[in-house]
Amino acid sequence: MVEEYITVSKVTDYIGELIGSDSNLKHIFIKGELSNVKLYRSGHLYFTLKDEESQIRGVMFGARYKLKFKPKDGMKVLIEGKIEVYKNYGTYQLYVSEISKDGIGDLHRKYEELKEKPNKEGLFDDSHKKKIPNFPKRIGVVTAANGAAIRDIITTIKRRWPLCEVLLFPSLVQGDKAAENIVYQIKRSEKFNLDTLIVGRGGGSIEDLWSFNEEIVARAIYDCNTPVISAVGHEIDFTIADFVADFRAATPTAAAEIAVPPYEEIKNGINQLSLRANLAINKTLDENKSKLDNIVSKQLFKAPCELYAPKEMMLDNVVRRLQHSSESLIMRNKNKLDLLKNSNVLKNPENIIKNQKENYLLQLSKLEILNPLNTLKRGYTLAKIEGKVVSSAKQLKSGDDLEVEFEDGNVNTKVI
Repeated sequence: MVEEYITVSKVTDYIGELIGSDSNLKHIFIKGELSNVKLYRSGHLYFTLKDEESQIRGVMFGARYKLKFKPKDGMKVLIEGKIEVYKNYGTYQLYVSEISKDGIGDLHRKYEELKEKPNKEGLFDDSHKKKIPNFPKRIGVVTAANGAAIRDIITTIKRRWPLCEVLLFPSLVQGDKAAENIVYQIKRSEKFNLDTLIVGRGGGSIEDLWSFNEEIVARAIYDCNTPVISAVGHEIDFTIADFVADFRAATPTAAAEIAVPPYEEIKNGINQLSLRANLAINKTLDENKSKLDNIVSKQLFKAPCELYAPKEMMLDNVVRRLQHSSESLIMRNKNKLDLLKNSNVLKNPENIIKNQKENYLLQLSKLEILNPLNTLKRGYTLAKIEGKVVSSAKQLKSGDDLEVEFEDGNVNTKVI
């Protein structure tokens, strides 16, 4: 009997197909304790998940950008994902899509519920956000008096913008009374003519940061007339205060950097602008001086009469032409006048009138000859039908009403 041997890859593929075909392993919810946690620069998280008796390797791709907390060894977590075979080592492992701290699921649900109400009311809208002043003179800080946050804020502001005054409004930042204390200090800060107000604290668990999720804190920040920068926890921590504030900073130190400009950079920038302005002014002055020297050196300024001499010649020429034209015009009109004075019209006006009268009478006599009424005086008549002259017998027929016009009247008759 010949034995059939298969490769390791085929065995691994076969096991992978068996695990992959199991619907219970395609979407699994699992809890345990983290160990051997490694978060690489690529953003991928590798770890081992274990309990009292067993362990399984796990991986979460892009964890750096998805997680809102920093996973550590010994941390208890809730994981959602799937089980697949990792072919390179012939082992099965957990591929994670969601991961959260164990025991805080209720807090996360409560957080989402608290966030929903102010969001619907428009407290998160960008249209309500106030601009952070570029060059503040006085900044207020609502945080714990003895925490690292206030030290980092003051140190950063004094280093970046020493011209600014920092006022601390000390407050509880965690615990049962923290929310009310934060609200009190926010309202109190509005009496001090601040340019900017920083509200926040250092990092901690979701329980530690919970005061900044309270509705009264959110509304106090929203109602504050001073521009507010929220600086709660670390970069991955988000609270409702962050969404309501005019600007959200990842950390208290980042809030201080946002609140004030860099003094040295601005100083160097002003010096550079001053230098460039002086260079530009000097360059412009040199260019204009060169232009002025060039203009002054022109022959025109050395002998200015040369500018108007040609114009005077042109004027003299125009005057001569105008004088010649006027004399010619006067002479022509004088000749016309002389012709009129010597004409027969002015010398014998009676002959002109007599000739015109004789011509008029001649024309009148011609018209008299053509007058049809003169024909009637000589015994002739005019025959008309309906006012129209009948010139031929062919125009008449028996029974027509005919009007005969004599010199002294009309007679109506009928054609037989």
